Amino acid sequence: MKVLVTGGGGFLGQAVCRLLAERGEQVSALNRRRYPALAELGVVQHAADIRDQDAVRAAVTGCEAVVHCAALAGLWGPASAYRSTNVRGTANVIDACLRAGVARLVHTSSPSVVHAGRDLEGVDESAPYARRFPAAYPASKAGAERLVLAADGDRLATVALRPHLVWGPGDPHFLPHLAAKARCGRLVLPHAPGKRVDTVYVDNAAEAHLLALDALTFGAPPAGRAYFITQGEPTTLADWIDGLLAAAGLPPVARRVPARPARLAATAVEYAYRLARVRAAPPITRMAAVQATTSHWFDISAARRDLGYEPRVSTAAGMGRLAAHLSGNTSRRP
Repeated sequence: MKVLVTGGGGFLGQAVCRLLAERGEQVSALNRRRYPALAELGVVQHAADIRDQDAVRAAVTGCEAVVHCAALAGLWGPASAYRSTNVRGTANVIDACLRAGVARLVHTSSPSVVHAGRDLEGVDESAPYARRFPAAYPASKAGAERLVLAADGDRLATVALRPHLVWGPGDPHFLPHLAAKARCGRLVLPHAPGKRVDTVYVDNAAEAHLLALDALTFGAPPAGRAYFITQGEPTTLADWIDGLLAAAGLPPVARRVPARPARLAATAVEYAYRLARVRAAPPITRMAAVQATTSHWFDISAARRDLGYEPRVSTAAGMGRLAAHLSGNTSRRP
């Protein structure tokens, strides 16, 4: 099968490309630059921006399916940048699929599309989209997911996956950021006892995309639906972060602040940064404070039923793999 992976050079995108290549698919990727790791897998690379409509159409032409992982992530930045990449870029992918006669589109979404700032405890996909978002990223992902699900029809079958807090070997952002703060003594967590969160190991998230690709046909149960993808092992944010730090050979987080002051501080800092028109990300954002002080874990029964998804790599096993990955090459230490 000829499959295009947008954002194939990203953390999750590379894992998807690897699994597709390992099972013998003809894989191509659309990235803003070329990646040696993809070249080693034999992936054909299209160096272009997802916002370039003509480039997206050219990359999609001749493909039978598209896995759309490309997105602008982050907790800070102008809303226009998130809309242009995540919403308009997704519209470009949908348009290209329809023009090229692509039958299947798997979209990487986010559970943040339903997180309005209150606890989410064991919710399923019937949870509504949030009406207000703490940052531009989840707002743009909600807009993109709506487009993808609305595009499902007799010409294009679509499905949206919502992997939550993807982690594992090769993570270029989350763990390096945590480790850098921990090493200089600036890592502080809000004290939120009893609040649990879901995460997902990168290989489990990637496998979910292949399962969705295989299950997606016109009129099949996954068509036009969204699915939460997690480890199915909710835990406290502090325990999960301590596990990541331990894998990197670092001590657990020692500094805590009460939840309410953390939220108030995040709001004040964001306001000050916006007022001063500071482009750099503030040390704490409202979205980070909301995520750190609420429960957000999900019922993955639908993914198990309709996709055959099962998180085959447990959290404990994933932490072991991460530790081995980091210790095996000192250049990989975050």
